Amino acid sequence: MWIDGSQLTIDNLHTMTSTTIYPLEAVRTLALYTQRLTAPLGAEPAVTPEILYAIVDHLGCVQIDTLQIVQRSQYLVLWSRLGVYNTADLDHIAYGDTGVSRRLFEYWMHSACLIPLTDFRYRLPAMNRYRQQGKWFHGWKDNPDNQALMKAVLERVQREGALRAADFEHSGKRQSKWWDWQPAKHALEQLYNEGALMIAGRMNFQRVYDLPERVLPDWVDKHLPSDVEAEQFLVQRSLRTLGICNPAQAGAMVYAKVSTARSVMRQLFETGVAVEVQTRLSDGELYPLVIHRDWLPQLEQAACGELRAERTTFLSPFDNLFWPAHRDEKFWSFRKSLEAYKPKDQRQFGYFELPILHRDRLVGRIDPKMDRQTGTLLLKAINLERGIKPDEELVSGLVTALHSFMQFHNARDLIISRSAPVGLRRKLLTAF
Repeated sequence: MWIDGSQLTIDNLHTMTSTTIYPLEAVRTLALYTQRLTAPLGAEPAVTPEILYAIVDHLGCVQIDTLQIVQRSQYLVLWSRLGVYNTADLDHIAYGDTGVSRRLFEYWMHSACLIPLTDFRYRLPAMNRYRQQGKWFHGWKDNPDNQALMKAVLERVQREGALRAADFEHSGKRQSKWWDWQPAKHALEQLYNEGALMIAGRMNFQRVYDLPERVLPDWVDKHLPSDVEAEQFLVQRSLRTLGICNPAQAGAMVYAKVSTARSVMRQLFETGVAVEVQTRLSDGELYPLVIHRDWLPQLEQAACGELRAERTTFLSPFDNLFWPAHRDEKFWSFRKSLEAYKPKDQRQFGYFELPILHRDRLVGRIDPKMDRQTGTLLLKAINLERGIKPDEELVSGLVTALHSFMQFHNARDLIISRSAPVGLRRKLLTAF
């Protein structure tokens, strides 16, 4: 394949510079490949806890979310890459026996996430900042009464063992649905942010807090890195897992400040870890993008057609693929949305929209709801993007994805209420 007058081969790989213009299809494919979203659904081996951990480790972290109209996001993200697996295995490596199985921990990255314990030490500077600056809840920690409450809460956990917020009495009147936490919950969260407490487990998805020494396995490295060392590690890890993005997005995995990411990226460019490439994005304009040097062979293979995206699946709105802001629009002419917190009459796509990935394109959205009592998966809507035709290949991919999605949810029946185009519903149910 020829691009900008240069044949792409392994032999001239090291001559690739920012003057080489890569096709957008290759850029999309690489972004999907680095997120483990290119292999056909159904080609995966039996999913063991080791495979689950390997995917989380590769991604760097997986966002936790409370919404469960279908499976919660942390489970969906892994299903999108692995197909059907036992969600209890993920819980086990996150909250299981400290000395044997626990390999993940909860803390802040892009958001609240499950993170490999091998990365624990690189979050210690963030914990120190919470401890020193106390920015959580707009100066809540500055109040002496709240400091005394934190001390009392910590002493009770030390004395009694792992506790939930519900284990602390609160006689005050609840003022609002979302953020009127009882005082002890504020204290527990501040202690968690500071690293004085960790999440030992979940009970009905409520956090269970305990002391780090009772949560962390003995093998975990607890040496404090400098802020610079931690920033370099996390931005480089973010760049590697995101695959390809613009330089300002390289720290998206950890919400690194643009100034911080820019400084680290400068060093990565100087050492050759980061490489600039160019492509014309969906608006037709030429853009510089940044790629980790480890992915240059795969970018070449994607440009030559040797590496192809072949998966059809559904993606959580919190999927790691969407973390770089606006990359969905720039790469795929697609705008991912989450309308769960909008009033019903303001929703365009549905309560919990899942984008549809088909090969190297984002081609539509489903609005699913799992009725667990009847074992029925309801698609309140399935909508294809404008210009996308429900040809035989796409319908076949959607049917395969739906079968896997139903098996993952232990669903016995499927109902599709409506579709756009209208004929898609009939095609899917006929092929199903």
